[in-house]
Amino acid sequence: MKISGVDIRPGNILEYEKGIWKVAKTQHTQPGKGGAFMQVEMKNLIDGRKTNVRFRSADTVEKVRLDTKDFQFLYVEGEQLVFMDIENYEQIQLPADLLGDAAAFLQDGMQVLLEMWEERPISVQLPEQVEATIVEADAVVKGQTASSSYKPAVLDNGVRVMVPPHIESGTRIVVDVYEKAYVRKAD
Repeated sequence: MKISGVDIRPGNILEYEKGIWKVAKTQHTQPGKGGAFMQVEMKNLIDGRKTNVRFRSADTVEKVRLDTKDFQFLYVEGEQLVFMDIENYEQIQLPADLLGDAAAFLQDGMQVLLEMWEERPISVQLPEQVEATIVEADAVVKGQTASSSYKPAVLDNGVRVMVPPHIESGTRIVVDVYEKAYVRKAD
């Protein structure tokens, strides 16, 4: 499906210069002179290269529709992550860097969504939010009464997040996987 250059959004998968690219960031710019354009930061899903491209409103680009399949995360084997197809129980190994920073949030038995292009897995989607336990949280500094005062904390998977002052070590919280941000206390 062809879309206009100014309709590109983060998360879109595009076919560009004979490659498959995932849009990371977009910035719409309207200079004083000339036409508006979309500055797009993309990552190649096959070889991992990154690029910045300007698309004008007159430009069209092919938006790719990926097939998705449910998988379950099993375990880590060296630099590889092992997943199992929920339908036929076949196991596949994927490189950990395919997930980027989100790999730290993988948990045994977690349901994930693999995005496939021509029967080849090119992207793994984790749930938007996961529960994690705080193992280390800084003490609240007296006098920090600003409403937006958050303090650093370390989760059981080693990821650092900012949490409200009342959250202490040992507390289970819900974390946004892709923003690495505190959402709420776990139930």
